[in-house]
Amino acid sequence: MLTLAADIEVLARFGRALADPIRCRILLALSEAPAHPADLADSLEISRTRLSNHLACLRDCGLVVAVPVGRRTRYELADERLGHALDDLRTAVVSVEADKTCVDAGEMGCC
Repeated sequence: MLTLAADIEVLARFGRALADPIRCRILLALSEAPAHPADLADSLEISRTRLSNHLACLRDCGLVVAVPVGRRTRYELADERLGHALDDLRTAVVSVEADKTCVDAGEMGCC
């Protein structure tokens, strides 16, 4: 049963998904066009097993959906607005000093 997630939960899920570079690459690829896992694995140059694990994570986060196409499965963004959000995030200017990290980087494992 699908439920609508609260705003904070949606942002947290999106953040967890974006925390991994491979998942970022998958999301950016899917923002260009839906794709079959084998094609994604080849274009991203990662193993199909590794891709499958990341797709499962993105599915569980509610960011991608699996669409049956005959005997194959195609993946696409769960909502086309995610593509716009990814583009906005990708092109946003983030000001950081090259020699600095987050204040909590050591404790929180971020940045």
